Amino acid sequence: MDQDPVQWRIEVDRLACSGTGLCLGTAHGRMRLEAGRARPVDELISPDDGVMDAAETCPMEAITVREATTGEVLAPLR
Repeated sequence: MDQDPVQWRIEVDRLACSGTGLCLGTAHGRMRLEAGRARPVDELISPDDGVMDAAETCPMEAITVREATTGEVLAPLR
């Protein structure tokens, strides 16, 4: 029996986001700026270390990465 591949959900608090763009370089190809605020290119993704780094280094802690099935917060770790 095959298990479903693990997926992560990227969430951005657009009110907290200051639009620095750090996440664009850290999570290359996974984030974009829209109206001066970060947005994920795809809400559901395969695990990606760059996205974890972006969530951990966001100066406003506006990015949250969750395990898609359980909702467990993977980053940032508080």
